[in-house]
Order: sequence, then structure tokens, then C-alpha cells
Amino acid sequence: MKTPFKNIYQVLKQNRFVVLSVVTGATLTSITAIVMMVKLYRQAVDSAFAISTEGQVIPLKLVSQRENLMVEAQAHLELFHTHFYHIDASNYERNLEKALWLGNSSVDALYRQKKADGVYNRLLQYSLVQRVLSIDTKIDIKKEPYAFETRTVFEINRGQVTDTYELVTTGKLVHVDRNFPHNTHGLLITDFFENTLRKMEPNEGP
Repeated sequence: MKTPFKNIYQVLKQNRFVVLSVVTGATLTSITAIVMMVKLYRQAVDSAFAISTEGQVIPLKLVSQRENLMVEAQAHLELFHTHFYHIDASNYERNLEKALWLGNSSVDALYRQKKADGVYNRLLQYSLVQRVLSIDTKIDIKKEPYAFETRTVFEINRGQVTDTYELVTTGKLVHVDRNFPHNTHGLLITDFFENTLRKMEPNEGP
């Protein structure tokens, strides 16, 4: 004879089986997800670093940032030295204005000193043409502010006579907000100084 209690036992047994199945499935899914995450993490770690020339392990993201910084710093300094030293009677005001956006008061002080010394008056008076031939910069980007040394070779055309000079400048670079179009690289030259200036011999190349 069938009783209602048997049916209750069967229902409870079925419910227990369903619950155990769900718990087992969830556990297996969680274990699989954890294993996959660990595997992906290990792959990411294995491929997220690079070895420097000194044997140091460097994150690739940091390597990319440094490479971008070096490119922008080089471009910033090349742009500044071109504007500041590649001048003639027709463009010097425009070029110097652009150059002053790229440096701080140390650049402005040098500009004012040159102006007081009559450098730009002589440019106008004698129709001089000062043309940059090459710019070579070394930058230490390990720590901000970034120290640099730039060798600029330029020539001064005095009509029938053209002399070539080598100028070595030093300074530091710091990050600032990008300012379009005045300072697109977001860097500012500080502690700018003209170290040495020498006249090159005719047989010396730039």
C-alpha cells in the first residue's frame, strides 16, 4: 500500500540530487575559471617584461613609456634649438617667440641677455643668416627632471664669408601640461645654459 510519506522521501531525494549537482557544477566551473586565470596571469607575466642592456628586468609598459619620452624629449629639444638658433632678419622674432614657449625663465633670461648685447641688432644691421646644420642631444630619462646636453652646429653667413660654430648647451626637462600649438610635447626646458661656443675649422664636418 502506498503512503504519502514515500512520495515525500522521493521528492527530498530528488531535491538533494539536484542541489548536489548544482554545487558540483558550480565548484567545477570555479576551479576551471581559477586555473584559466592563473594560466593567463603567468603568460602575461612571462611576456610583460623586457631585459635592458644592463641585464635589468623592466616592465614593457615602462619600456614603451620611456621610448615615447625619449622620442618626445629629442623632438622638443630639436624644435627649441632650431627656433632659437636658426634665425635671420626676416624670421628671428617669430622663431624666438616660438622658442620661448618651450623653456622657462632661464631661456627668457638668455634671450634678454642676447638682446641687451645687441645680437639681434647686428642680425638686422648686417643682414646675417644663422642656419642650424645639425643637432645632437644626449638625455638622461631615468629620473625627472631629465638632464640633457645638446651639441648644435650652425653657420653664420655674412655675405661673402660663412663661419661654422659648435655650441654645447645643457639644461633639464620637466613635464608640463601640453599646450597646442605652443608646446605640443608637454615638456619645459629649465636651467638652460650655453656652455661652450667654438669656431670650427673648414675641414670639420657638422
